Amino acid sequence: MISRYSQLVMPQDANVVGTLFGGQMVSWMDIAAAKAAFRFLKGTEADVAVTRAIDSIEFTKPVHVGNWVNFESRIIKTGNSSIVIQVDAFKESHEEDGILACTAIFTMVSVKKSSDGFYQKINHGKSI
Repeated sequence: MISRYSQLVMPQDANVVGTLFGGQMVSWMDIAAAKAAFRFLKGTEADVAVTRAIDSIEFTKPVHVGNWVNFESRIIKTGNSSIVIQVDAFKESHEEDGILACTAIFTMVSVKKSSDGFYQKINHGKSI
């Protein structure tokens, strides 16, 4: 199952050379991974998944103000509580569609809020 999410690059998202700030890209990719994990965890005891690690990230093409960034996330591996998600970010401009701009692997961990108000890691009981 592929989860999709999109963002428009605005001037406040740019770095000093006028392209999308890498930290903003990572933040949006984390949201895209969280959306995939949220959908995966439906029907489980887990409340949510949180980011444990960004296992790899590669910026392949610059993204400019006014471009759309379209994220596609898919779960590629699961453990007892972990969910490994590949997120691909494609830039879209007036001239080009679907150019891979960044790719990353996120590891999310499923958690549940305990009676003391803290979140505890929990086995989600699902596989792909």
